[in-house]
Amino acid sequence: MSMVNLVSGGLDSTLVGVLAREKGLDAHPLFIDYGQRAAKMEWDTCQRVHAQLELPTPVRMELSGFGRVIHSGLTSDQMDVKEDAFTPGRNLLFLLAGSAYAYQVDASRVSIGLLDERFSLFPDQRSEFIEHAETAMLNRSMPCSSRPSRTRKCVMKLKH
Repeated sequence: MSMVNLVSGGLDSTLVGVLAREKGLDAHPLFIDYGQRAAKMEWDTCQRVHAQLELPTPVRMELSGFGRVIHSGLTSDQMDVKEDAFTPGRNLLFLLAGSAYAYQVDASRVSIGLLDERFSLFPDQRSEFIEHAETAMLNRSMPCSSRPSRTRKCVMKLKH
């Protein structure tokens, strides 16, 4: 089995990469530059951590135009990173990009780290959102290329 691991250089996505290796999964780490203020730091950290842990080299997907148009505390230094953190469509963008990449590399899973629902601040951090995204994007619009009868799943076990 193979998976796309949406990576940021943080603890959650790094741990998913380590666990995937321990389980013998073929992991495809994908870093998405969506125009976040910390993109350079996240990318540098991601590359360094993956090299140090001998994890697969991450692929960088350049979608920074998103952040130039969709303003939030994560994408604009004119806004407060805490008070204005919600970035509309960000997790949907992650899952769409991860699903398209999964289609390209014939992976059956896409891993995304989200807050536990008890602590979630935004609607795109909840199980219902993931279930709808999984149905619409992963299985309806991009079935597994080598075996169309096989379905893709979103993996979000690591929640904090």
